[in-house]
Amino acid sequence: MSKISQNDIEALIELFDRSDWRELRVTGDGIDLFVSKDPNARRSIERTSEVSAGVASSPVPVGPTPVVQPAAPAATRTRPPHWVAIRAPCLGTFYNAPKPGAPPFVSIGQPVSRETEVCLVEVMKLFTTVRAGVIGTIRELLVADSELVEFDQPLFYVEPDA
Repeated sequence: MSKISQNDIEALIELFDRSDWRELRVTGDGIDLFVSKDPNARRSIERTSEVSAGVASSPVPVGPTPVVQPAAPAATRTRPPHWVAIRAPCLGTFYNAPKPGAPPFVSIGQPVSRETEVCLVEVMKLFTTVRAGVIGTIRELLVADSELVEFDQPLFYVEPDA
């Protein structure tokens, strides 16, 4: 099975940006890509994603899709209510280290300040540095390195300092 490449995803996003389409959803074996020009659309699609599990709302021929191993289900774990999520600032590819083979920006149990770089999110060769934004300790990593993330998706949980 061949995989859909990062270039294929970027081309889809560019096509979407240039189009007059309001939403685009591509689903298949191991991929669920949703983009919208409506900032409130993500919340409505989350409610329906369990119902449509793996069925595209309209067929979009994009070729074979990659098999992506999902992170451990976050819903099964209970977190203390005071933990703060560090969220993705945009749709893109999550990188836990500054370059391949380098140590990760942060690890579980590491203290962080507001300005601590915790990861990079890359889309179309543009790398966005994600900072902790809170003083505390990294308690949970929710995303695997090189995994595609959505806008506002939780990436880490931090236990803030008292």
